[in-house]
Amino acid sequence: MRFRPQYALIALAALALTACGGGKVKRVSEPAASIQQLTVGNDGNWEVELRLRNYSSMPMRFDSVALAVKVGDESAGTLSATPGVSIGPESADVVSVRLQPSSSARIVVADALAGGRSVFYELEGSIGVTPEDRKQRSFEVKSRNSLSQAPGLPGVLR
Repeated sequence: MRFRPQYALIALAALALTACGGGKVKRVSEPAASIQQLTVGNDGNWEVELRLRNYSSMPMRFDSVALAVKVGDESAGTLSATPGVSIGPESADVVSVRLQPSSSARIVVADALAGGRSVFYELEGSIGVTPEDRKQRSFEVKSRNSLSQAPGLPGVLR
């Protein structure tokens, strides 16, 4: 059998290409937001613990949040914040946002707390994020969920 340099060259090129293809794919996915906890203050205002979720395969800095909140069927107002928090890949973090809710939303939450019932909520708006080494992007977000009274913590829904 005779040595053929072209076959050795092809094998070497294939090996080099295989080595180049092993890197991790950087994927930017739509972030998510949900209310982790809502605390009704003595003044009637709400302290909202907003859970921000990064589904991307790279770290993302959460620059801005503007989410309209509905409780039951009532509009409560808009959660607006500039958290400036960096969240790792496929991870989440919580930021506190103060909200002065509408009077009709206050009544819905007070009624749920007084009756020990859950209350449905909806978030709709945008989240501005900056993926690692990329330009800032804005994502439209819409989510629905419910909150229930936290046992032993008056005025707290989780």
